[in-house]
Amino acid sequence: MPSLEQALHAAYRHRESLLAQLHAQKTDCYRLFHGSQEGAPGLTADRYGPLLLVQSFHQSLERGALLALHEQLCTHLGEPLLLVYNDRSQGNSRIDRNDSVYRADPAGLEDQVGREWGLNYRVRARHSGQDPLLFLDLRNTRGWIKANSAGKSVLNLFAYTCGVGLCAAAGGAREVCNLDFAESNLAVGQENAALNPSLAPMQFIQSDYFPAIRQLAGLPVMQRRGRALPAYPVLAPRQFDLILLDPPAWSKSAFGTVDLLRDYQSLLKPALLATADDGTLVCCNNLAKVSLEDWREQVLRCATKAGRPVRDCEVLSPAEDFPSIDGRPPLKVLRLQL
Repeated sequence: MPSLEQALHAAYRHRESLLAQLHAQKTDCYRLFHGSQEGAPGLTADRYGPLLLVQSFHQSLERGALLALHEQLCTHLGEPLLLVYNDRSQGNSRIDRNDSVYRADPAGLEDQVGREWGLNYRVRARHSGQDPLLFLDLRNTRGWIKANSAGKSVLNLFAYTCGVGLCAAAGGAREVCNLDFAESNLAVGQENAALNPSLAPMQFIQSDYFPAIRQLAGLPVMQRRGRALPAYPVLAPRQFDLILLDPPAWSKSAFGTVDLLRDYQSLLKPALLATADDGTLVCCNNLAKVSLEDWREQVLRCATKAGRPVRDCEVLSPAEDFPSIDGRPPLKVLRLQL
């Protein structure tokens, strides 16, 4: 097995042409080392604007190796980056260590700005999630949205920090609606909008997915075992020209359960019904244990049963900074033309 230094060098060489393209596109957020596929399982190194975020998931990275990694990647890029190391190999291990070398520079823990496709994004190296408020592997999909939103109404479901909505607005969408259950996620989405003041205003709806999408699809909001439902925003039935459906792997609420492994159909059917005739639904599945072939078959079968057969289906793959040795990346994205 190659040393970490050799693996980092090979990873950078593999990315050189991609990084040149990204920099030309005004993008400075990308993965520099994808350890599970590049020689160091459980280790990742990501650039987010002025930050270098190193994370270990299987075992702690030794002090000297961390400093050497930081120096090597900054040398390759020709830029000094603020180092933040999140050790996730043990419970509650994201906290700073006593050793000053492991403690991030205070500036690295401040809110920063990264760029992707020429847009500004709020990035935060250490918070409750695993990414600094932007999932890097979805970059190609956001780029597709930006290039194909002109004049369209766009609905961004499970919007998180509204990166897809931002790209739709930048692409000339006539209307962009971001929907997410978490107020904190939408607050960052509003920060992102403020960081790009030239874009048209977006809508932000805080709601559980199930009551929102079922109302938009013209379906009843179902009670669970006769229990009274919590309050939720009332929405009129309507359809959108372009919808992005990017759910988490699993979550549960009073309205229903998101389960990508066992019940993707309950998420997909109302989203299909809320997509306009001749519209586009872009759907995602991030479970590694689900194969693209099986999931695609499931999606197409569900669309036919819902009376919204798919006229064209295209796979939108992650970029080269998320390599996959077997050609089966965890994130799978399908563009469905209805």
